[in-house]
Amino acid sequence: MEKLKKVLLPVSLIATLLGVWSVIVTRSGSAIFPTPWKVVTGTAELISDGTMFDHIGASLLRVAAGFLLATVIALPLGLWMGRVSVVYTTLNPVFQILRPISPIAWIPIAILWFGIGDTSPIFLIFISSVFPLVVQTATGVHSIEPRFLQAAENFGVPRWKLYLKVIWPAALPQVIVGMRISLGVAWLVVVAAEMIALRSGLGYMIIDARNAGNRYDLVVSGMVVIGLIGLLLDALMRRLEGLKSVRWRYAQ
Repeated sequence: MEKLKKVLLPVSLIATLLGVWSVIVTRSGSAIFPTPWKVVTGTAELISDGTMFDHIGASLLRVAAGFLLATVIALPLGLWMGRVSVVYTTLNPVFQILRPISPIAWIPIAILWFGIGDTSPIFLIFISSVFPLVVQTATGVHSIEPRFLQAAENFGVPRWKLYLKVIWPAALPQVIVGMRISLGVAWLVVVAAEMIALRSGLGYMIIDARNAGNRYDLVVSGMVVIGLIGLLLDALMRRLEGLKSVRWRYAQ
């Protein structure tokens, strides 16, 4: 019954919102803004000619490249910062200054440095992902109870093994939280970057639909697809919380 309730409640809310949307558009007599059915038919049109999948694939590839690059750099750097106080004291102020800067503000610089192409959005995704992931990883290391580290040091555990067997497993729950945050921001950023500097991807699809005859059915279709993919990416990241090496953190 509980599982059924978790499904029925959001489905009922979505159905209600769609009904309200349809009634408002119909009664207002809007000739531009689409009804839900027009969005469905527009989506079917994009799927039938393969356009939708091409744009989705382009956006996902850019996010994957930028996010993986950020992960490769942020995780070891965050572990290092969390473990070595001098490194943390030196680098943390710089990251705290750069982290609040909106990734959108980097778009002119990205275009200046890398031109109009795939490199610019990948750079923007990297910038948006690396800072929160570094900070969250360092926070995960700082949250480790000192007695665990002291016990390992008393037994003469080598440094590499200390990182692998003690620090990494203890910090992993916080790392996954940072990855969820970073991936969500990365998905937002790639759509914004594609609206400005590219000719493929979901962001470009939305702007192109707006410019090519006010196809707002395709605009809303792109928005819905972006939301659904964002939900799916977050759900996939949440699956990592079920790993045996992470599950202990969520026992409560």
